[in-house]
Amino acid sequence: AERGRGVPRGPLTAPSPQDWEQRQEEDTLLIERILLLVRNVLHVPPDPAEEQGVDGDASVHDRVLWALHISGMDDLLKFLASAQAEQQWALHVLEIISLMFRDQSPEELAALGQGQAAAEHGEDTRELETLRQRELAEKRARALQRPSRHSRFGGSYVLQGLKAIGDRDVVFHKGLHNLKSYSHDLGKETRRVPRRRQA
Repeated sequence: AERGRGVPRGPLTAPSPQDWEQRQEEDTLLIERILLLVRNVLHVPPDPAEEQGVDGDASVHDRVLWALHISGMDDLLKFLASAQAEQQWALHVLEIISLMFRDQSPEELAALGQGQAAAEHGEDTRELETLRQRELAEKRARALQRPSRHSRFGGSYVLQGLKAIGDRDVVFHKGLHNLKSYSHDLGKETRRVPRRRQA
């Protein structure tokens, strides 16, 4: 399990700490030669007359960097730069990394990351604002559809033909659907009769 930690993916694999103690002189020379080969390939200066690419086309240097990435060499370089037991390769790795970023200025690299983050942030903000406006519009539409307050007042009706006290018509304060169950005792408390006096 220890051996798999920090080891890059791809066809190239990093030597583990156990291998470092058992490493032969030939292995050390092979690693150094590979690092020098990568450094020399990246050190070749660009020739615009020879490349003659279309605008936006990847340069030879960019294609070499992409090939290094596909092969897993960039992960191997990160491993060599960060491993405590591989400090002897630190200067070679530093030189290779500086040659990788040869054509870019630090300002361009920093602005590139911030530009993408700012664009993504602006897009997210616009999307959130659109969703917020849509939610507010739906809330307003729902508020207009329902009445603002439920009225408990069902209306008052005069029942002609039924006389109340004092020769006036009965005023009915309930809804019309309750009219069938109307009686003069509606709303009055029923008087309780003790059980012994009940018939």
